Amino acid sequence: MNEMSIQQVARLTGTTSRTLRHYDQIGLLRPSRTGANGYRRYGSAELVRLQRILLLRELGLGLTQIADVLGHEADESRALRTHLTWLSTERDRIDRQIAAVEQTVARIERGEDPMDQNMFDGFDHTQYKDEVTERWGADAYRQGDAWWRGLDDNERAGFQRTTRELSEAWTRAAEAGTDPASEEAQALAERHVDWLRSIPGTPAQDPAQLGAYVRGLGDMYVADPRFGKNYGGAEGATLVRDALHAWADRRA
Repeated sequence: MNEMSIQQVARLTGTTSRTLRHYDQIGLLRPSRTGANGYRRYGSAELVRLQRILLLRELGLGLTQIADVLGHEADESRALRTHLTWLSTERDRIDRQIAAVEQTVARIERGEDPMDQNMFDGFDHTQYKDEVTERWGADAYRQGDAWWRGLDDNERAGFQRTTRELSEAWTRAAEAGTDPASEEAQALAERHVDWLRSIPGTPAQDPAQLGAYVRGLGDMYVADPRFGKNYGGAEGATLVRDALHAWADRRA
């Protein structure tokens, strides 16, 4: 029987041994066996289950939700076909982005005007315009939109990197079962608020509104899975909400 060590699985999947041990502790992914020395070993069935877990994380589900899904859908093939449909949709969107950028590069290299009606195919930074306007007003959207459009490529990449790193830090904290009121979670909450303050036009710029704004965002992360998936799904979003509420309480 072919088996892999926990370190080999971590390298293969791009996850960490710590995460795999946590999955074992909560019963989400048991190893095929554990040796007398405590070393975990994983076989084919465990790798298929891990693939499903990682795919469901991409869909924004929390660990509790993932356990429920895995428990109710025993047909691995049918379940993976459902995941495959989502992946195909996402691939189509990315392919459209690639084609749009390739076309822009080609036009620039030929000395042509890169402006084209398809140059932003697959991109949509205005997808939350109506929601932002409804929650915080048209002026907030205009300021944020103007700020984003005014950034150069390096500045945009830097902001996206900061956003990604913050999201990953929250996800790791949730997987580790971090207490929202702990120093670690509150340091993340402080980073999160600093990140919010860096975006012009939001209520984060107004000290009088900051506490209520932070609380409202935390609630939204839990209520709306589109936002919650940025923090590892429901479990991560709940940690962010509770930590931001605790941060606001301390500030008050």
